[in-house]
This record gives sequence, structure tokens and C-alpha cells, in this order.
Amino acid sequence: MKCKALQSRTGRFAATVWGVASFASLASAAFAQDAPPIGASTLPRDLTPWGMFVNADPVVKGVLIGLVLASVVTWTVWLAKSIEIFFARRRLDAALKVLANIGSAQDAMDRPQEVEGEVVDFLSAAVTECAMSSGLPESEGIKERIASRLERLEARFGRRISRGTGVLATIGATAPFVGLFGTVWGIMNSFVGISKSHTTNLAVVAPGIAEALLATAFGLAAAIPAVVIYNVFARSIAGYRALLGDAAAEVMRLASRDLERPSVAAAAQRPGLRSLAAE
Repeated sequence: MKCKALQSRTGRFAATVWGVASFASLASAAFAQDAPPIGASTLPRDLTPWGMFVNADPVVKGVLIGLVLASVVTWTVWLAKSIEIFFARRRLDAALKVLANIGSAQDAMDRPQEVEGEVVDFLSAAVTECAMSSGLPESEGIKERIASRLERLEARFGRRISRGTGVLATIGATAPFVGLFGTVWGIMNSFVGISKSHTTNLAVVAPGIAEALLATAFGLAAAIPAVVIYNVFARSIAGYRALLGDAAAEVMRLASRDLERPSVAAAAQRPGLRSLAAE
């Protein structure tokens, strides 16, 4: 009898323990399904670049907008200067091929369809100086004055083709530091959030860190293309200036050849040359 009573009590105890365990497991499962992870309700939902920009601090927004504008300026200058340098070098190449087969400056001026652009200005300067110095007996002084005119024209064309490339150097030098400023500001916001909430939860730190990294990325994205494009333009402009020097030297040879002809004084007074000098 005692054994049967003991078995009955043991069975009731086991049933009670099993019921409590079942209830606890069901409760924990329900809590796990309904309760969100810690900090999930306060974490930013959109961590895309646009979402981070929208939720960023006003100072960081200003930095990002400035870097985007700098990038737009960089690619605009690249497109405009690439087209300008391409056509300028093509004009000079074509003109040099024509000048190599011409015997005098006047013959070159009589072929406007083949000689154009900067070379026309070189020829006009040489013809103008010859016309203004037609009564002088010394030809060496005329050559020096022609060389001086050509030198100044060459410098002017070099400055003109370099116009706009300085902004690329400025962007390449300053964009990383502007992005670094946004990075520092984002980190400061993170520490301010930590101090206010008295916690190092990811929900507090993540937004500021994300803004900081975004500002760094934008700074590099603006600076790297600007530096690369500036170096490419520096080489292209150096080649263009070399072609200008070749064109000036070719025009100088034509002018020197004209000055050594016996009829140079009469040729300098021709109506075509006087009209060119007036222009």
C-alpha cells in the first residue's frame, strides 16, 4: 500500500513539473515572437546613402551638398576642356602640315580654308610687323619684333587653354579636408548622443558613424577624379603648347624667308597685307 501511494504522489509531481515546463516554454516562445530585438525599434531603418543624407545633421548635409557640387564642377570642366583641347590640337596639326609646304606668309594667308585658328593670328602678327617695318633697312630688328609678337601670342593662347583647370587643383586639394570635417562632425554627434543617453548602444552610435563615413566617401569621390583629370589636362596642355611653339617657329621661318627676298618692301605694301595689318 505504501508503495502504491508513493507511486501516485510521484506521478502527480511529475505531471505538475511537466505542466510548469510546458507553460514556461510556451510563454518564452510567445515572448520571443512578439518582442523585438534590443535596440531594433530605435535603429535607423534606412542606411542607404540617401537615407543617411536625409537623417544627417545640417552641417553634414551642407558638407555633402558642397562635395556633390564640386564633383559636378569637376566633370563639367573635364567635358568642356576635353572638347576644347581636342579641337585646338587638331587645328594646329592641320595648320602645321599646311605651313610645311608653303613658301611665304602671304601664301599661307591666302589659304584661309586650310590655315585657321591660332596660326592665323601668328601669320597676321608677322605680316603686320613686316608692313609696319617696311621702310627700315635692318631686317634683324624686324625679326626680333616678329619673334616678340609671336612669343606674346603663344603665352596668351597658353593661358587661354589653361583657363578652368585651376578649379580642378583646388577641388583635389581641399575636398578630402572638407570630407574630413564632415567626418569629425559626425563622430562628435555620436559622442554627444552617447553622453545624452548614457549608453553605448549601437542605436545611439550608428547614425553619427554612418554620416561620418558618408562624408569621407563623398570627399574622396570628389577629390580623386579632380586630381586625375588635372594631371591628364596638364599633359595635354603641355602638348598643345609644344604645338604652339612649333607653329610660331614655322611662321618665323616664313617671315624670315620673306624678309630676305628683294621684293619684301613692295610686298609689304600690297593691299592684302595692309588690310590684314588693319585687322
